[in-house]
Amino acid sequence: MILIDPAIQTTFGRTLRRRELTAFLGQGTELAGLRGSVSLLLTGDAQIRRLNRDFRNKDKATDVLSFPAAEMPKGRAAAHAGDLAISVETAARQAEEQQHPLAAELKILILHGLLHLAGYDHEADNGQMARREALLRRRLGLTAGLIERAKNGAQGTGPGASIGKSSPGRRAQAKSGTAAKTAAVKKAVKGKRP
Repeated sequence: MILIDPAIQTTFGRTLRRRELTAFLGQGTELAGLRGSVSLLLTGDAQIRRLNRDFRNKDKATDVLSFPAAEMPKGRAAAHAGDLAISVETAARQAEEQQHPLAAELKILILHGLLHLAGYDHEADNGQMARREALLRRRLGLTAGLIERAKNGAQGTGPGASIGKSSPGRRAQAKSGTAAKTAAVKKAVKGKRP
């Protein structure tokens, strides 16, 4: 499911290509090895800054945030893998810097966020996430990803962030408050502060 902040819809509506992004979200979810659905919030810098501050104690805008759902007990399939929030305003700036369309940048951010939901952590996994991201980007026909850009000193806000405790190569187990995080992402679309 893709939720679009009304202000973002007004500003970027024609370039967002909801159908294309929905198909990519499904394909990326499968390639990342996630079970269950993933919700995506397309919002602006102000809302993503609030989410980043409230859940990561970082009072600044970022490009993508990942909110993993809690793991299901053994033998039960997860109905929901987690939520992603992307700042379309930041994505648009990064797309311009990288000289590719906004849709391509959004796909790069979605893939990066999905890998965080799958338990990868580029800050602590000795390159495991970077290798997986590069492999999937090649398969999907995407240009340089966030981790690669950060290594090469590209502009932008840097690689996205995962909310919750993660273990490389496995689904992340969220910290307590997963329901609150999901509600915060959904309320963001309505312009309400969590």
